[in-house]
Amino acid sequence: MESHEKNARAVGATLDPTRTDHVEMNVGANGLEAQQPKPKLKDLDDLLPYLGDFGWYQRILFLLMIPYSFFFAFVYFGQIFMTVVPEEHWCYVPELQGLGVEERRHLSIPLIDNKYDKCSVYDVNWTEVLQNGTLQPNPEWGVRKCENRWEFNYTDVPYESIASQQGWVCERDNYPATAQAIFFCGGIAGGFIFGWIADKYGRIPALIGANLSGFVGGVGSVFTNDFWSFCLCRFIVGLAYDNCFIIMYIVVLEYVGLKWRTFVANMSIAVYFTFAACLLPWIALAVNDWKIYTLIISVPLALAVLTPCVVPESARWLIAQGRIDEAIKIMQKCERINKKKIPDEVIEEFRVTATEIAKAEQECKNYSVLDLVKTPRLRRHSILLVLIWMSIAMVFDGHVRNVGSLGLDMFKTFTVATFTEFPADILLILTLDVIGRRWLAFGTMVISGIFSLLATTAPIGIASASLAIVGRFAVNISYNIGMQYAAELLPTVVRAQGVALIHITGYVATILTPYIVYMATIAREIPLLILGALGIFGGSLCLFLPESMGKEMPQTIQDGEEYGLDQKFWDFPCCNRKKNKKVTEEESRY
Repeated sequence: MESHEKNARAVGATLDPTRTDHVEMNVGANGLEAQQPKPKLKDLDDLLPYLGDFGWYQRILFLLMIPYSFFFAFVYFGQIFMTVVPEEHWCYVPELQGLGVEERRHLSIPLIDNKYDKCSVYDVNWTEVLQNGTLQPNPEWGVRKCENRWEFNYTDVPYESIASQQGWVCERDNYPATAQAIFFCGGIAGGFIFGWIADKYGRIPALIGANLSGFVGGVGSVFTNDFWSFCLCRFIVGLAYDNCFIIMYIVVLEYVGLKWRTFVANMSIAVYFTFAACLLPWIALAVNDWKIYTLIISVPLALAVLTPCVVPESARWLIAQGRIDEAIKIMQKCERINKKKIPDEVIEEFRVTATEIAKAEQECKNYSVLDLVKTPRLRRHSILLVLIWMSIAMVFDGHVRNVGSLGLDMFKTFTVATFTEFPADILLILTLDVIGRRWLAFGTMVISGIFSLLATTAPIGIASASLAIVGRFAVNISYNIGMQYAAELLPTVVRAQGVALIHITGYVATILTPYIVYMATIAREIPLLILGALGIFGGSLCLFLPESMGKEMPQTIQDGEEYGLDQKFWDFPCCNRKKNKKVTEEESRY
């Protein structure tokens, strides 16, 4: 979502194989007649051409991603509209209930810089004041902090949220940020818990468990009556963060042919996730009640119990567990729906290959993430990937949560900013394999940082919000690149563990973002200044990584250590492609 992460972008890159074909020579009466490549089955990807790269089976799976994309958007963004607080609020004085809103605010609330103070009230005996018929405040009256409850102007936020209901303002205005941080702590725990379940018991049980935790925590949030019970429920919802979609995302990509993976990976985010996220503010406005809103976005997650009826188990996981016959049955079901026929000899060859893969998987268990830091270049790349992903995650999440500080209607601003995900994904599909990972990640992160900084110099309102939204658009692209880049640079023997570690460090980093956004209570410019600096910092680090576009992914630790040694700092993939094409044309003349 990223998702990206929105969390989760382009993890399908971890599934890309290093292909090896061997050539079969046909010799006839006149000697050598033809060369016909006969693909050798190295893994599941080599079986997909026999099944159909994107037949009806894969199209159905692509459509089945819709509910899980919605669940992910609801889990990730849902809390924003549960805890939003109207801009104007003031202390409620029970004794003045008989007066009109403007009269009692004018009488009881001190003016500071021509604005009514949000947290203080005149310290007088209001019964005596009313008996004297006084309707004008006396500058000599004492002032005290508000101790009862608050009144709110519901013009900008036309419903009561849990924050306004329980008075999370003034000295308690950090409560929504803390609840959001605790949600991300749940995300860390969920990453470990459901990651272990996915490896031990399968992807489908983990997918069901993640979504059900979101259901339980979401419904429980409705019945909370204090801050800490709300935090507990948000922690439980946090267990579902990312896992409620990313597992489905990876499973679907396994069954899609290589040439369709970029489309499926990005379009599922661009269309499904974006549409669901854009719906959220309007659901909140339509029901006008935070509890009903919370139920609407939480109850559907219970539908995940139907997952085993419609979603196949990961064939790669089955093979890794030695359950090869079960994996083949899934392939044969795909074969029937796509109206294809896998030759019997291909099935038998795949059975042998799958056995070898299962053995190789067991050997990979001898490696750990510690192997990423044992050699100097691989250690440097691993540390850079962690820092870059932490920067991307913080900038992305910071922009998501800072929409309320941009000076416009937050519901409309959230919708427009979220919609930038769609063009960002389309642009990524068109440019990633032209510009390359390194320069595109650098460029988009730095652009995000620059526009975030520019937003602090513009007047509050349309100008500032427009610049901030451009920053959000740019970091959307960076977020989509991040995990794919990591998967392509880390060696196969530690890739899964390395990507998981990087992902979890992103969760840790996002614990800080609610507090970065909270600093807008001190000055509106502070969050954008921090996000701008982080964007430029993270983007600059990308230049110290090797380019992975069009390169074979490293297999061993030694491959990872030597990866990119032949590259220069100023290498541009698009320019290199033109040079290579020119050299090839010149060589063909001779």
